[in-house]
Amino acid sequence: MAYNHNKSLTIVIALQLLAIAFHATSRILDDPSMLVRHEQWMTHHGRVYKDDKEKQQRFQIFKDNVALVEAHNGGPDLGYTLEVNQFADLTNEEFRASHHGYKKQPLPREVSSTFRYANVSAVSSEVDWRKEGAVTPIKDQGECGCCWAFSAVAAMEGINQIKTGKLISLSEQELVDCDVDGIDQGCEGGLMENAFQFIEKQKGLTSESAYPYTEGDGVCNTKKAAIPAATISGYEKVPANNEKALLQAVTHQPVSIAIDASGYAFQLYSGGVFSGACGTDLDHAITAVGYGTTTDGTKYWLMKNSWGTSWGENGYIRIKRDVAKEGLCGIAMDASYPI
Repeated sequence: MAYNHNKSLTIVIALQLLAIAFHATSRILDDPSMLVRHEQWMTHHGRVYKDDKEKQQRFQIFKDNVALVEAHNGGPDLGYTLEVNQFADLTNEEFRASHHGYKKQPLPREVSSTFRYANVSAVSSEVDWRKEGAVTPIKDQGECGCCWAFSAVAAMEGINQIKTGKLISLSEQELVDCDVDGIDQGCEGGLMENAFQFIEKQKGLTSESAYPYTEGDGVCNTKKAAIPAATISGYEKVPANNEKALLQAVTHQPVSIAIDASGYAFQLYSGGVFSGACGTDLDHAITAVGYGTTTDGTKYWLMKNSWGTSWGENGYIRIKRDVAKEGLCGIAMDASYPI
């Protein structure tokens, strides 16, 4: 009896040791497979690191982000998905520092009293300014915090096409280089309203072809900026914390939007109607180019971003509509449009 008991105990211990070894082996095998995945990702996105130390650091961040994506996509259906995109080797802090750029203001800004769409009662059930030819192809701000310039330019491109019938890609670089008085500071951030004021003062904005984007701060080239491709007469604010007012405005033209895009879910967004956790600490700028409702009845805003076509839905994001008075992620807190 004692022999059999000892034999059984030995078998149990052996099985436990085998299980421990199996899990240890799984972990060892897991890293090589993830290393291969990281190498493939690097090749796909053209990523090169300066040395092995940086590569190891980026690999650890990559693994963490892969885990976040797989946990989200493998969990309950939240209506939107994440992906291991071109930003997957950046921490969320690094990503925000390099790809945002909306400047918060320490004091409330003067708000214009005019809102030309206040009495608009008839709004469409769906609007997509892309289908009306008022939206240029997705652009990419790169590692320059000038989302404010891209947002302002997209709104101006829209109203210019609506008024003239001509869709002209306008120059973000002119704003980055030349609009550097006070708040707007190129890759260090700025505000859409200030961009509109600058464009009005300069009597227009030149085309992208005349003054192309360089993904960095430069010296203002007054010769390139001398010939405007489009003009505006000013701008107006959408009443704050009012999605109905925002709807009235977007029915008539693309609108510049400030948003809290700080979460990793925004960084790694792939598709669907975004309803992720976010606050109202505005730090990024995008452009509302429409709205609609999904087949299951979910209302959404259609937003043009400036992170290239590999991000989101070919560069766009749909954000859940009618969530709170300030809008999901604060999208109804600071919206404006050129006139």
